[in-house]
This record gives sequence, C-alpha cells and structure tokens, in this order.
Amino acid sequence: MVENSGVLGWFLLNPKTPPFASHKTLFAFLWVAALASLFVWQRNTISGFLVLGGVPVLPPPKLRPVVFCLTEFGGVGDGVTLNTEAFERGVRAISKLADKGGGQLTVPPGRWLTAPFNLTSHMTLFLAPDAVILAIQDEKYWPLMPALPSYGYGREHPGPRYTSLIHGQNLRDVVITGHNGTINGQGQTWWTKYRQKLLNHTRGPLVQILWSSDIVISNITLRDSPFWTLHPYDCKNVTVKNVTILAPVYHAPNTDGIDPDSCEDMLIEDCYISVGDDAIAIKSGWDQYGITYGRPSKNIVIRNLVVRSNVSAGISIGSEMSGGVSNVLVENILVWESRRAMRIKTAPGRGGYVRQITYRNLVFKNVRVGIVIKTDYNEHPGAGYDPKALPILRDIRFINIRGQGVRVPVRIQGSEQIPIRNVTFQDMKVGTTYKKKHIFQCAFVQGQVIGTISPAPCDSFDRYDEQGQLVKHAASQNVTDIDYEI
Repeated sequence: MVENSGVLGWFLLNPKTPPFASHKTLFAFLWVAALASLFVWQRNTISGFLVLGGVPVLPPPKLRPVVFCLTEFGGVGDGVTLNTEAFERGVRAISKLADKGGGQLTVPPGRWLTAPFNLTSHMTLFLAPDAVILAIQDEKYWPLMPALPSYGYGREHPGPRYTSLIHGQNLRDVVITGHNGTINGQGQTWWTKYRQKLLNHTRGPLVQILWSSDIVISNITLRDSPFWTLHPYDCKNVTVKNVTILAPVYHAPNTDGIDPDSCEDMLIEDCYISVGDDAIAIKSGWDQYGITYGRPSKNIVIRNLVVRSNVSAGISIGSEMSGGVSNVLVENILVWESRRAMRIKTAPGRGGYVRQITYRNLVFKNVRVGIVIKTDYNEHPGAGYDPKALPILRDIRFINIRGQGVRVPVRIQGSEQIPIRNVTFQDMKVGTTYKKKHIFQCAFVQGQVIGTISPAPCDSFDRYDEQGQLVKHAASQNVTDIDYEI
C-alpha cells in the first residue's frame, strides 16, 4: 500500500510546491518513501557501474563481441556535419557479424547531426555520456514510408508518412542504451509546420521499431520528437527501462512518450516522462484497418513511473485499439500536474476490446480528472468505417488509489451502445479541489466497490464490505451523471 509519508506525503500535502528542483532527483527519491525501493537514476543495469557527474567511472562496456566507434566511420560530432553515412556504414559493418553475436556502435560525447537511419539485428547502439544524436530538421532528408497496415492512413494525412529518425523493421535482438546519452528529435520546426498546416504527410516518430522481437531500450534520454517519441509496432518481448522522455508540455503536438502498438510481452519500468500528449498510449490499430489487421496489444506491464501530461493523460489505452487490448498491469505510478491521469478512450467504429486491465498503487497530484473511460472519441480515418463495430470494455480494476488536488476523481462514460462492464474499485482515497456533489461521474457502467472509497461512488456500483459481503445493490447502471462543466 502507498502510504502518505515522506516524499510522497510532501506531494499530497504541498500540491503547489515540488520538493525537488529536478525531475531526476524527484524520481530517485519518490519511491523510497512510497514503496521502499530505490531507483538509481543513471545506473547502467547491463554493466552495473555508475555515471557520476557526467564522467563514466569505467570506459563504455563491451556489450557485444565487436565494438565500433562512430568516428571509425567518419563521424564528426560538431553539431553541424551530417553523419548519416557514418551511421549507415557502422550499421552495415554490424550486419555482417550476425553469426558472431553482432556488434556495438558507440556514439562518443559530441553532437551528432543525422538524417534518419536504420538499425540491424544483433546490434547495440550505445550513447556515451554527453553524446547527443541530433535529428536534421529539414524534412527533405526524411524518407516517406507506406501507411501502417493497421491504420491504412498516415494518421494525420492520407497516403505515405515520414519515417522515424531511428528506424528498424523485421529485426531481432536490438539494444539502444548508454550512460544517459540523448536522442534529440529537434521537433520544434515540425510542430510549427504542423500547426500552420504546411506539411503534406504525417510526421515521423523519433524511434520506431516494426515487426521485431527481443528489443531493449534503457538508460537514455529521448526528447523533442517531431511526433510520437517511441513507437514499437507489432513487436514481441520489448523492455523499456530507466528512460527519460521529454517534450514541452504545451505546443508540442502529439509527442506521446511511449506507444506500444499491437505489441505482446512488453515491460515499461523506472521511467520519467513529461511530454505534450499522452505519456504512454497503448494502441492496436484504427477502425476497419485495425480490425482487419487483427493484432492485439497484450501482456504489458507498466510500473514505477513518474509521468506528466498537461494536455492529455498520464497513461492511456486507445483511442486506436481496434485490434484489442488485454492483460495489462499498471502499477506504482505518480501522475502530477496533468489534465488526466488514467484514460481509456474509444468510440463506435473501433471494434476490438479492452479487458483484463488492472491499475494499482496510483498517486495523482494536481490532476484535473483522475480516471477517465470515454466511449465517444470520434476520430476516424475516413468515411469507410463501420459505426456498428462496437468495442467491448470490461474487467477493469482500480486498487489502492491516492491523490490530492484532483478536480474530478472518476468519470466513466459508457453509452447505451457501449456499456462498460465489471469495473472494480477498492481502497481509494482522493482529495478533491471541487466541492460539487457529482465528482464521481458515471454513465452506463456496471461494477462493484469493495470496502470504503472516497469520494463516494455513484449508484451504478454494487457495494461490498472488506470481507466481500454484499452491502447494497446498485440503484441503476444506466443513469447518466456526466458533467463536463466541472
């Protein structure tokens, strides 16, 4: 159970005054008090040594049988020279070593400007301290790719889309790691052109890996992506650990932090994410294209995170979830200074399902809406979707929820078309900033409340005591009590 003491207590009792000057200090100490665990922010978990003061105690570890340095292929880290060919030559050299265990490409300290480049299997991309991979901002250097099959549409425009800065597909055994080096998408130009409607194609992610397996991304910083930051698509066995993801919390459109998309067996842990859209958004395709592609996101664990999203949500499922989302655990999460904390979003036409989702040990600090389930998120790829393709939402649990400075703790908006079934709340205590009666809002939802929760739930839930004995039946499961004026 999360106790309101120590650092966590500071957050709950001092909603406007963060106790730490930087997010790294915050992250390092938060869960000591909350969960009695310590995250050493810049520990290299593969080699087991620390980075202190920006200088490694030991040289870059040898994580593969063969190690190359980018400078061996003509790289120049002055922030001006274009290093695309150096990266490509390094990747080609490693591609010839697959039968020997692959190779490592080390990016030394410096500012390494590059256009998009592809990874290869059995490769480690290692970023030394103070190494920064910089994306070139001119879109003429960014190749176009076909739309993803489960989207059928380049998310923002019909037709092809820009590739990602770091790209890989049909790969196995890929590691992107380092001593907290940075991959910087320099997205400011892209964001401005998007707002001014000057782009004819969908912006590219910062890192995108498609149809691949055995992927590890750790101990780096990703920042200022043109579009979604980290997008694993139809991948298996993916680990994201000790990663910082940053973008301005305003005016950085669609800079989601991590978007697992039709992925299976994925772990996201020990990360700090503060971005201009959802910190994490689990997806599985868009309307008829996602239904046809039919690849769910499943078996996903998200834990030990500090996240912030001023314009969207800390952790979302959807709205593109047409292939289905199931068996997801979200635990030990702090969401602070955000518009929403946890959100599930879908709409008629999506099809698919969201089921077997567990949220536990969550803390909300200064969040407008704590928990949101929304069934009318009506963005579609075109007129060809089937409005009778209705998603199924059921078997969703919220356990041990704490918060302070929350305006609306719960807003569950099912509909006659899309009722929400078997939602459970247990052990919830959220302090609110709004004194209106209807701050636990419900529509077309069925479920149960176990024990005492605060604020009091709506009448759509059966009430049970802590021993599991029924105390009171739900009055009505189809009452609409949604108030967007709050």
